[in-house]
Amino acid sequence: MSRAISIISPYADPTVTSPRAVLIGAPGSGKSTVGSALAERWDVEFRDSDVDIERRTGRSISDIFVDQGEAAFRSLEAVAVEDALGQCAGVVALGGGAITSETIRELLRAHRVVWLRVGLTAAAARVGLSRDRPLLVGNVRSTLLRLMQQRAPWYESVASLIVDTDDKDIDAVVDEIVLGLGEGP
Repeated sequence: MSRAISIISPYADPTVTSPRAVLIGAPGSGKSTVGSALAERWDVEFRDSDVDIERRTGRSISDIFVDQGEAAFRSLEAVAVEDALGQCAGVVALGGGAITSETIRELLRAHRVVWLRVGLTAAAARVGLSRDRPLLVGNVRSTLLRLMQQRAPWYESVASLIVDTDDKDIDAVVDEIVLGLGEGP
């Protein structure tokens, strides 16, 4: 059994105890869209780990994958996720593949994690042929299916709440999260 290694970050703020919710899920599950709407509902900060990486590096996720490879990206992602979890008391959305890191899975165990579960048809329709998703180049449906099947046990292992997003509008998903986390009327 391997141990998770904590990544020490110079950016973490010890006064922030925990995000109100952390969103995980496959590409096309709605993490960024739902996260922004949920943060707005709660009137709190919203952080997206992919956006944080792009801001810090001045490069797109796709460019990092192409020029430096997935391993380099995952290292940047681990630091970005730890920083977001330590700095944001609002809503944090993680990239779809963040869950592949044992270190990140260990970090998530201390938080309220919402798995936005999506089916293949809805996910493929939402991501389309986006060039911003480097792992989905080629046969989008086949790759999405493989990633979703591979990652589902990891998503489930850290989820405090599972919300299916197929055939639901953003407000319905946000309502389900608020109620599921015990923060509704």
